[in-house]
Amino acid sequence: MTRRRWIAEHWDEATATITGAQAAHMARVLRAQPGMEADVVAGGHVFHAEVAAVSPDVVRFNLVAELQADPALPVTLVVAVYKFDRMEWAIEKATELGVAALAPVIAQRTEKHLAQAAEKRAERWRRIAHEAAQQSRRSDVPIVYDPTPLASRVRAASSATRIVLAEQERTTTLRCLIEEAAGAAGEDMPAIEIAIGPEGGWSPAEEALFDANGWRAASLGPRILRAETAVIAALAVVASHLE
Repeated sequence: MTRRRWIAEHWDEATATITGAQAAHMARVLRAQPGMEADVVAGGHVFHAEVAAVSPDVVRFNLVAELQADPALPVTLVVAVYKFDRMEWAIEKATELGVAALAPVIAQRTEKHLAQAAEKRAERWRRIAHEAAQQSRRSDVPIVYDPTPLASRVRAASSATRIVLAEQERTTTLRCLIEEAAGAAGEDMPAIEIAIGPEGGWSPAEEALFDANGWRAASLGPRILRAETAVIAALAVVASHLE
């Protein structure tokens, strides 16, 4: 029988603790008792654990043995903010597919009211990533950065291979650039950053900004994809070469 997996908020070498909604669900819905077995993620590691103590809002585990865990894909998705319901769905699926981090950005074609509300949505996006990581039995939770202007992210220093998905690109595919990055990294996993535009795509000025800062344009194919579809397609391409 597969053990439930929980993501600890606090831990040390021998114990881990969950609080809040996680603990309430375990205590009230699952009626957890001392001795109950579970898998617990603590500090990026997964442990076979046993419940040591239960209260309505805190559950403490004894960590029994570390388990082998699959690492996240070494990918940061730079996602232009778009309709929140679709963006939340994309965050959930990107987490399930193994993304390491998500960086929301405000692009020129991001709708004004979405741009204004994005900062207040960041905690909700982190909660969605947390829940999706737990559901998909990940050994970590992806980082969800606070929303920033696109230019700040594009100009930031990075050692990653930086790729922007662009509708006007027709010759260079994302697959080609991922293969190139993997080859250059040798036995190591390449760090990759992929930018995905808003509805309507990147503006000409933004395309020039990416180019001036060393980002390489790539295509996902001849079809125009919604932003949330591009998220899944891009991660599938990366996973097919790195996992």
